[in-house]
Amino acid sequence: MTKSRNPSSSKNTAAFAPRVAVAIMAAGKGTRLKSQLPKVLHEVGGKPLLAHVITAATRVVPPNDVFAIIGHEADRVRSAVASTGVNFVLQSEQRGTGHALMVAQAALSAYDHVIVLSGDAPQITPQTIARLLNFHLDQQAAMTLLSADLDHPTGYGRVVRKSARSAEVQAIVEEKSATASQKKIREINAGFYVFAAPQLFLNIEKLSTANPHGEYYLTDMAEILREGRQRVVVWKTNNSTEVLGANTRAELAFIDFRMRIRKCQSLLATGVTLPLPLSSCVIDSDVEIASDTVLEPFVQILGNSHIGAGCRIRSYSVIRDSEIGDGVLIRNGCILDGARVERNAILGPYSHLRPGSDIGEGAHVGNFVETKKIKLGKGSKANHLTYLGDAEIGAGVNIGAGTITCNYDGVHKHTTVIEDGAFIGSDSTLVAPVHVGKGAYVGAASCITADVPEDALAVGRARQIVKEGWAREKRAVRKARC
Repeated sequence: MTKSRNPSSSKNTAAFAPRVAVAIMAAGKGTRLKSQLPKVLHEVGGKPLLAHVITAATRVVPPNDVFAIIGHEADRVRSAVASTGVNFVLQSEQRGTGHALMVAQAALSAYDHVIVLSGDAPQITPQTIARLLNFHLDQQAAMTLLSADLDHPTGYGRVVRKSARSAEVQAIVEEKSATASQKKIREINAGFYVFAAPQLFLNIEKLSTANPHGEYYLTDMAEILREGRQRVVVWKTNNSTEVLGANTRAELAFIDFRMRIRKCQSLLATGVTLPLPLSSCVIDSDVEIASDTVLEPFVQILGNSHIGAGCRIRSYSVIRDSEIGDGVLIRNGCILDGARVERNAILGPYSHLRPGSDIGEGAHVGNFVETKKIKLGKGSKANHLTYLGDAEIGAGVNIGAGTITCNYDGVHKHTTVIEDGAFIGSDSTLVAPVHVGKGAYVGAASCITADVPEDALAVGRARQIVKEGWAREKRAVRKARC
């Protein structure tokens, strides 16, 4: 969705381009989750609740027009979503949703309209936010509520309209105050709003704490504005699930499950093959996978991972924040974290690519090979039982089984350079910093501590000594002692 300060509206945009801000309520503790973690930092679909809401908001307005109102564990919340580029307002004392906008008044009063979102309702879509805003503008309302019909609305505030066909709100009735007939109403107040900023802040001081919790409730603004003969309306979404918040662990699990189902369904629709996707694969919401890639059961694709076309990811592999090119085969049990793998490479089984690993086109990283902060060139191979850290390895290099680049001297990390076409024999130890030249050979079981010139052979091991008959004499001595 295109970001704009000029939402399409037949009655308003012709006259002026309204300045629109988004305020996200993200200050609460979430005591019902029974957790030390701030409520909005609990994760669904692979990222915090608040991050999902911010993503939706920033597809409607630019990030600099989004204000996250934070309070409990404010520094932790700010740090978790700082990369989004949104603004933060500190609500140091949490005294309700109305109080949150009182605290944010200085930041928001320069805008014409303010959209209010809940930081714990991650399924809200940018399309619904935009439609709510446009309805608000078309209605020339002071306050617009988002509502939804629920089959089981118990516990939610009910929206009472002036008439069945009217968009105007007569009242918002909380469950505890509702009459028997009002409790039969299925239309609930979702807790998302749009306000005309001048009317909101002209009247916000009229909010009262005369309620059992002693807090300022934003819902009370509907009655205040109506009494001031301001227009209060409601727009209902057809997708009731997108307004549901996560107040309990069970609700978190339900939302996470729904998000992952939708992600799998969208991938299937774009040509990705997922055998048993809904019961075995874990795919985060920001993951991108191209067509004709196959994810076998019990694969996890996490974080901001991108996987190309025609790949095959075999069972029990875990890929996080990594970029995989086209045609890559990842065999069983591989772990990739912050890695980059170019097209037609082959990994595994049981390879471990740590952050900074860059595997070239057609390269092979095999059984129980661990890499960290390396560049492995085109067509190079490290097929068995090897550790490669802080290394620059050229094209067409063969790394024998059991090879180690000794990159750490106890204080600093050092780099190993292996040029194109070199051959490193099995069980070699390369003590960095060291440079192996183009086409050079390193003999098996060598400990290399000095540079190896191009096309040279380096052998760094003790000379073999053979003592004829030694074993026979040793056995004879042992037998005599017995």
